[in-house]
Amino acid sequence: MCTTCGCGGEDARIEGSSHRHGHSHDPGRADDHHDHDHDHDHGHGEAHSHADGSPGDDGRSRLVRLEQDLLAKNDRFAGANRARLADRGIFAVNLVSSPGSGKTTLLVRTIEALRRRLRIAVIEGDQQTHRDAERIRATGAPAVQINTGKGCHLDAHMVGHAMDRLADQSALPEGGVLMIENVGNLVCPAAFDLGEAHKVAVLSVTEGEDKPIKYPDMFRAASLMLLNKCDLLPHLRFDVEAAVGYARRVNPAIEVIRVSAESGEGMAAWCAWVEAGVAAARAAQAETMAGLRQRIADLERQVRESAAPESPKADGGGVVR
Repeated sequence: MCTTCGCGGEDARIEGSSHRHGHSHDPGRADDHHDHDHDHDHGHGEAHSHADGSPGDDGRSRLVRLEQDLLAKNDRFAGANRARLADRGIFAVNLVSSPGSGKTTLLVRTIEALRRRLRIAVIEGDQQTHRDAERIRATGAPAVQINTGKGCHLDAHMVGHAMDRLADQSALPEGGVLMIENVGNLVCPAAFDLGEAHKVAVLSVTEGEDKPIKYPDMFRAASLMLLNKCDLLPHLRFDVEAAVGYARRVNPAIEVIRVSAESGEGMAAWCAWVEAGVAAARAAQAETMAGLRQRIADLERQVRESAAPESPKADGGGVVR
């Protein structure tokens, strides 16, 4: 967790912003990041501080409290993001992996395969540079870069502001897909909900097949594992069945798709998975809207009935009063 790993997000910046600030919002208001338009210094403040003095029960207790406070605040922002995405029928995916797993190349190929059928926008997370966002924009898809500085993960507050940037550009993809490419790290991003529908763990065959049991929290949090760079398998000593077995040891429900952005292997299955998610998001949006319309109709009927004059009634002698 970030309270002990030593990372800091004090110099995080959202692309296109004009100035910076820290997390000074009232943590009880998860929707604060939709109320203003400026740059963001996403320092985690004391939540990234270490306990004073030598390790002991007091120090450990303080770290636990800080972790709980940090995650609770993040979850409130994530809830606001999730509601915003649901209102617009947007399917959001959080791509997580080690550095160099091929996430950005995979995203480029995915956009190229789906752009004629779906609206897609991307939020890119890296410590420095805008290189990945530039690669995404070269496909014609809108992208916002978040540079986390010393920070090792994206959080829901950062993502909410990046969604604001996309909305400012009329690029938040109503009824489409929001792909969030997280910072390359198999530890901290596992704990931070961004408001996404699913985490997708990308494991490259150039890594060890035992990554899922070395970093179980990440693979336990993921709904899908993309086993990437499969075109390289003939040249490597990588045990595919072992990798899948390890992933399902920590998460029996995880789906697995073998893919290669270079050869195209598995891309049809991956794109079908994305399209199924979009269909589900749209269906949920339609169901919510239908429920709201029915509720409005019921209220209007109640108003009409309460406003209607009462029918005249006859007394016992037959006289209408």
